[in-house]
Amino acid sequence: MVRAAVLPAVGAPLEITRIDLPEPGPGRVRVRLAAAGVCHSDLSLSNGTMRVPVPAVLGHEGAGTVVAVGAGVTHVVPGDGVVLNWAPSCGSCHACSLGEVWLCANALTGAADVYARAADGTDLHPGLNVAAFAEETVVPAGCVLPVPDGIPLTDAALLGCAVLTGYGAVHHSAKVREGETVAVFGVGGVGLATLQSARIAGASRIVAVDVSPEKEELARRAGATDYVAASENTAREIRALTGKQGVDVAVECVGRAVTIRTAWDSTRRGGRTTVVGIGGKDQQVTFNALEIFHWGRTLSGCVYGNSDPAKDLPVLAEHVRAGRLDLGALVTERIGLDGIPAAFENMVAGKGGRALVVF
Repeated sequence: MVRAAVLPAVGAPLEITRIDLPEPGPGRVRVRLAAAGVCHSDLSLSNGTMRVPVPAVLGHEGAGTVVAVGAGVTHVVPGDGVVLNWAPSCGSCHACSLGEVWLCANALTGAADVYARAADGTDLHPGLNVAAFAEETVVPAGCVLPVPDGIPLTDAALLGCAVLTGYGAVHHSAKVREGETVAVFGVGGVGLATLQSARIAGASRIVAVDVSPEKEELARRAGATDYVAASENTAREIRALTGKQGVDVAVECVGRAVTIRTAWDSTRRGGRTTVVGIGGKDQQVTFNALEIFHWGRTLSGCVYGNSDPAKDLPVLAEHVRAGRLDLGALVTERIGLDGIPAAFENMVAGKGGRALVVF
């Protein structure tokens, strides 16, 4: 039995309770969590913006130590430090055959599995495959990747979602070039990782945008050269900062129609707008046909940073070891399992960066 944060039903409060976790069967790995990040996607799962079978143990950004492995698992052994990969690619679907592993058609099939049971015997599902909001978890072997050398386990948890997403949005999706200007909308965990990644890419001007003026210092420490408190004049302010042209690249990390539209309006003619935020079906963004022609901008979605975790984790680790990427700077609060509901409330209120559950 281990403690975990269980979502009993969509829209219901999380319950911190004990669950019965089995030993790993063939092709599975049991991991003792060191830390887990509280991501906005977890909030989206709890409120039904993203649908997964329930009841479920949430949490998809985590790292820990292998406790036991099932038959057939050879790439990790007990005692290894691992990063949880919530979107493992199958290697055989159409997207995987094209090398677009972040779009794998089978990446989330494991979320429908029964992986544990509540104390009363109720079947439990593993949220986004890995159920990181628990003292321990059991996952498919494809959901664990060795922690790169020199990266503390608690910091490594952030690599599993926020950093892969933010870094990938800049380097894989938007393909920011040295000297370009960048605007980042939303200064949460992913937004902070995006700001750092834009700095690493050599962006000449990095504008951070958020509804909270209190996040300016946090954004500037991550690499922002300018800060704009979101308003109806945001696009105009960003154009004023860039010689009335607009930024070369805008990265939206919020997932709201008005923010996506503002990011588009803040991008120069011929620039790129990348949407990382996950919005609901009710969030409708509209464009007219003439402006699409006239502005010549590119609008693209970005899933998991368009990243291949197995290839990107070593690259990110090198940035960490060289001091270019500061994982600790993403964290504004360290909590226990009992603190997750309050962390959800802070996300809804737009407060802070990444809350990190430390076990």
